[in-house]
Amino acid sequence: MSLVLNEEQNMLRDAAREFCSKTSPVTAFRKIRDDENADGFDRAIWKQMTDLGWTGILIPEQYGGADFGFQGMGVVMEECGRTLVASPLMSTAILGASALNICGSESQKSDLLKKIAAGKLLLALAIEESAHHAPFKISTSAVKDGDNGYLLSGEKQFVLDGHVADKLIVTASTGSDTGISMFIVDAKAKGLSVERTSMVDSRNAANISLKDVPAELLGLEGGAAEALDSVLDIGRAILAAEMLGGAREAFDQTLAYLKEREQFGVVIGTFQALKHRAAEMFSEVELSQSAVMGALSALDEQSDDAPALVSLAKSRLCDTLRLVTNEAVQMFGGIGMTDEHDIGLYMKRARVCEHTFGNAAFHRDRYGVLGGY
Repeated sequence: MSLVLNEEQNMLRDAAREFCSKTSPVTAFRKIRDDENADGFDRAIWKQMTDLGWTGILIPEQYGGADFGFQGMGVVMEECGRTLVASPLMSTAILGASALNICGSESQKSDLLKKIAAGKLLLALAIEESAHHAPFKISTSAVKDGDNGYLLSGEKQFVLDGHVADKLIVTASTGSDTGISMFIVDAKAKGLSVERTSMVDSRNAANISLKDVPAELLGLEGGAAEALDSVLDIGRAILAAEMLGGAREAFDQTLAYLKEREQFGVVIGTFQALKHRAAEMFSEVELSQSAVMGALSALDEQSDDAPALVSLAKSRLCDTLRLVTNEAVQMFGGIGMTDEHDIGLYMKRARVCEHTFGNAAFHRDRYGVLGGY
């Protein structure tokens, strides 16, 4: 297991850092939010991300991708986390592409993965049906319609980028004997209703209603449970990398503020109590980096320990990002509570990331179960 980036991964990280800082800084995110952008992201910036090849990082070369691995996508998302980049990268190029990689037929991969890599298709994964992460508690039903088709009925919540997706990947129950299946649904299909909603961090989500919606089976009927867990583990590990980027940026901004803010004629960074708190933040961020790299490396190596390491990374980043952003807002004092200052945006992002794909409690429990406890 490698916990050190290789030369190519370092080059990708440096390129991603330059792009995010120059092309999509926090000011770009503020503009999307303040303008109430209908898409929730900048299509011009998304086109540039596609041109850089980011949409093809997890896609095999035969389908137009780079097949650069999970560590590669992780370094990109870490830099996106630093500047709060708003894009459909997670929903389309990570979750959607992974579902197709794992479950798709040759014709589905050839058609859809090529479009994702070229930036011509947006996907969204529709799995949640309650306020808490419970991917296998599914009420949405699928019944056969003729020889090859299915009709889906049910409700899905918290669908990332669901309102801009061209196609949805939906989980549904095909009966008590067959279990969970995944389906591809066209966003313009009859019987599909999509209602956009906005989360506390101003990111995209949607609530989706399906009533006898025609769908195409993705993978084997009733065989989606294990595949869905694999797709979610990929999303969890890469989201943890994004959270690591946010934690690093929040810490860096806080450290800079401690070195310049004065009280009673003294720089507050010289106060012993604040030094101790800053040291704890630094230590937690460094430990979290090892956890994230371990999870991503395990996924790349297809290790049997990958699920446990992913849950370890996600639970740790939930705690670390909450700690760092809370401390950051407190150390900034009154200005940290204002919308004018960026640090509060990282706290809001922390809260959403914490509950996406399972919070710390969910993953501690999962880690224990995987360990036989």
